Amino acid sequence: MKLGTPGFVGERLREAREIRSLQAMILAEVVGVSPQAISQYETGRSSPSPDVLRRIAEVLGVYEHFFILPARADSERRIFFRSLSAATKAARARAERRLMWLGDLVDYISGSVELPATTFPELDLPKDHNQISAVDIESAAEDARAHWGMRDSPIVNVVALLENHGAIVARDRLGAESLDSLSECDGQTGRPYVLIGTDKGTCVRWRYDAAHELGHILMHRNIDRRSLSRQTDLATVEDQAHRFAGAFLLPLTSFGEDFFAASLDAMRTMKPKWKTSIGTMIMRARQTDLLSEDTARRLWITYNRRGWRKSEPLDDELPPEEPVVLRRAFELLGAHQVDVLHDVSTKTGITSADIGALSGLSPEHLRRSELTVTLRDPNVSNVVPMRRACNPDPVRPVRRTRPD
Repeated sequence: MKLGTPGFVGERLREAREIRSLQAMILAEVVGVSPQAISQYETGRSSPSPDVLRRIAEVLGVYEHFFILPARADSERRIFFRSLSAATKAARARAERRLMWLGDLVDYISGSVELPATTFPELDLPKDHNQISAVDIESAAEDARAHWGMRDSPIVNVVALLENHGAIVARDRLGAESLDSLSECDGQTGRPYVLIGTDKGTCVRWRYDAAHELGHILMHRNIDRRSLSRQTDLATVEDQAHRFAGAFLLPLTSFGEDFFAASLDAMRTMKPKWKTSIGTMIMRARQTDLLSEDTARRLWITYNRRGWRKSEPLDDELPPEEPVVLRRAFELLGAHQVDVLHDVSTKTGITSADIGALSGLSPEHLRRSELTVTLRDPNVSNVVPMRRACNPDPVRPVRRTRPD
């Protein structure tokens, strides 16, 4: 009689397989079992032997104990994808699983580090997304800026803005050029999560992705989940998020004052200031009637002739906006004596390679033995407050006496 693995959770196998975009048939072939065996493992009808489990873990790049961690609780998740229609179900599943793993890291970090508080505005918008008008979206962008005390000037760093107000932002390869980004709000804490794909893109595109996901977070967080399975509704909410991104990045009053000439060369000079693509400027100018339909059409024709759909001027000169909250949190924990990577891997089953990819830690940093943290003393709080992402000063641990 073949021995299985006590406590094996089949859903964890499906999760790991989907995050590696590996078909069950291919996994079976590499591991040396039948496809039927993989199916039985995933459905819980049987479990792999210790030797098979070891091979599965090696192939999928997780620790063996990943498969005996508790099954995830069922939740009604509202995940928004900025993607092309060509994005496959497998690509979306992989991205959704990466977002889960990002949440695992945050759950771990939150036990020892005080992350920035979530201060996203609650906007007064129609509950039915089909009733949200263009005027509503323009007002939503203005209200968001006002809530955060922003002027109509260009945003210095969109990623830092989101992180400073409590969002968890990560940049990661999503494994598909048809996927740009995705987001959701945690159903229990309300904390927003934004995952920006780096398979393609530039600084201005990634900034736009972040603003696009902000639109979903503010306008669609309570949307009926059934709407996300209907193509017409998906198209509507995507168009609304696009409109919001343009309005948030390019406020009409100040952008209109800078829009001194309806020419590509004039918009090229504006690009370093506003840090949006010239294509986004054309769309925004047309939406707000700064350009006529005929003028916009001529600009698009010239834009395409110059080959700017593939690569615009200055794309290589503007540096990407890197998330820092998770990276600084791990660095902050590195001031003490218990191996952080071992601890987080024990609790999540995620290897250092994936921790580094999602948190932004460099490979060199992951190899440092000093990446450590003390175990929590029951009489002393080890919760360490994070400074805001835009603060250039080094973050230092602060020990606080637990209040009575």
